[in-house]
Amino acid sequence: MQLRKLALDGSHDTRQLRNALGCFPTGVTVITTKAPNGKREGLTANSFSALSLDPPLVLWSIGRKSPSLEGFQASSHFAINVLSAGQSDVSHRFATPSQDKFEGLDVEEGLGGSPLLLGVLARFECETVQTIDGGDHVLFVGRVRRLGYGDGEPLIFSSGRYCTALALLTGTAAADQERIWDGLG
Repeated sequence: MQLRKLALDGSHDTRQLRNALGCFPTGVTVITTKAPNGKREGLTANSFSALSLDPPLVLWSIGRKSPSLEGFQASSHFAINVLSAGQSDVSHRFATPSQDKFEGLDVEEGLGGSPLLLGVLARFECETVQTIDGGDHVLFVGRVRRLGYGDGEPLIFSSGRYCTALALLTGTAAADQERIWDGLG
């Protein structure tokens, strides 16, 4: 495989950085909150990550230009809704600007009033413990206070498109690699 190489010296095309980052597949989440003024906020994000098991901490980031930033900053809680493979429509809904992204959508109420989406693969109800300056983004660190999860296929985003995971043949990385290579001969 031939790698494209690029120095990030300030004169680079940011699309190249996005293309390289897109090589790392991520799960798809919808992050929700209820601002003190009562407005429900939600956005699609793949910037979610585990930070610590003890205490249970997660993090995610939001762009500084996002219209939802103020609501998330004013709220004390947020929820991470991990989408299942059949929820690309939900991802699109929360990735598209709208006055009320929740209109016509059944939700449950979580901690701090954060909307909890139905049919998700997992969800984490979090208390915001810290925000961190991250360049053109703000990072949110949350302490997980409640969670829920089930079985199913996650919705994955890779190289600019939705996909699902394809399990390898035997269940162990070494055995699968050996089996695949043997099949090429």
